[in-house]
Amino acid sequence: MKYLKALLATFAFVIVLLGVYALHVRYGKVNVVLYSAILDAGIAAAVVGVGVFAFKAFGDFNRFEKVQLICLWMLGGYAFAISVPTVIDRSLSFYILEKIQQRGGGIHADHLHDVLAKEYMIEHRLVDVRLTEQLQSGTIVIDERCVRLTGRGHNLARFSRFFRGNLLPKQRLLMGEYSDDLTDPFRNSVSEVNYRCG
Repeated sequence: MKYLKALLATFAFVIVLLGVYALHVRYGKVNVVLYSAILDAGIAAAVVGVGVFAFKAFGDFNRFEKVQLICLWMLGGYAFAISVPTVIDRSLSFYILEKIQQRGGGIHADHLHDVLAKEYMIEHRLVDVRLTEQLQSGTIVIDERCVRLTGRGHNLARFSRFFRGNLLPKQRLLMGEYSDDLTDPFRNSVSEVNYRCG
């Protein structure tokens, strides 16, 4: 019987989460999609959690089990936030699929670089979106039109470079051949100095 009640409460959490998320994205202000979706998960977990603690029907659950349910819902909400709205918002793969569909179902492979450089950046306001996310995350500041890393930004960049160089696949399939190119994407980049700040 407890399993059934836990499943019903979890189902209620999913319904509340989807409702809160839908209302938030339709009528609310969103600074960063990921953070907003995590907040929605927290609100849904709190609402259903209050119900679990308040209703006598859940009296056979002890306090620890109720807290476990709420933690489980938060993990599920986090998985939802990462796997659905954030992936669709950020995914270049989804953009390529949508763009191919927009162009009648086919784009010549030799022109995909042009589509990404000339259309993707503009249509998705990619620079504005990513700068907003980093500002909200506290990893950058913009000072007299110069984008600078904060201490947190430096630490995250160091972690990212370490992880990329040591914990990403050394033999990754890229267009028919295995390569370690993405473990050090700056390996062959040309350093330009004309865009640097003083």
